Amino acid sequence: MRFVRFSVGDRAPQYGWMFQDKIGALEGDLFGEYRRLEAGMPLERVRLYAPVIPSKIIAVGRNYAEHAKEQNVEVPDMPLIFLKPPSSIIGPGEKIILPPQSQRVEHEGELAVVIGKPGRWIPAEKALEHVFGYTCANDVTARDLQRRDGQWTRGKGFDTFCPLGPWIETELDPADALVACRVNGEMRQMASTREMVFTIPQLIAFISSVMTLQPGDLILTGTPAGISPLEDGDSVEVSVEGIGELRNPVAKE
Repeated sequence: MRFVRFSVGDRAPQYGWMFQDKIGALEGDLFGEYRRLEAGMPLERVRLYAPVIPSKIIAVGRNYAEHAKEQNVEVPDMPLIFLKPPSSIIGPGEKIILPPQSQRVEHEGELAVVIGKPGRWIPAEKALEHVFGYTCANDVTARDLQRRDGQWTRGKGFDTFCPLGPWIETELDPADALVACRVNGEMRQMASTREMVFTIPQLIAFISSVMTLQPGDLILTGTPAGISPLEDGDSVEVSVEGIGELRNPVAKE
């Protein structure tokens, strides 16, 4: 099933569900008990937002060997995790803003995991029981600042640096899904999730040994090789097989 955050006209965003190309509202708690109302609103008549607002975004670095190779760095022997602030989130169609502090901002198309059940010290064999669903993400990165600072908070944390969407898909096999990123229609990144260094169950087990995962939290699972700079006026499309496509324009501050 697909879940969205949407609004109609000037109404506040709310959660909904999709049936074919129509949307119905949800009453209740997306991660608890809820009731689905009739799906009668055509998709083209609503505005889609980032499908979830998490308490935290945990991202994984160098989780594709070819991406580590293109960066001239070693593949880590355990997951390399960092945080992005929730203030970096934008939804489909919203602008990625190039900050004046950086001279090189790059795209990183990724599969994102949406946690549905809280947990700490989650064993890998039970990890998928804690997953609500999956969405597309773009871990936008000011590469020059990331390298200059050594730690990654500034380079990864600017407002608009975490596009998400267009919806959450709950019926996806994440073990072998194609992740791709196009800039202005030109393919830049493409790989299967089977090429991940650490699998999603391994990532959930590792991350939950450090911090409690809460419903709505996001895990960005790493990006394939093919990162490249973004310029004012570009259009970026991140797609994940079985989910859909997330599109965002790029603009200067």
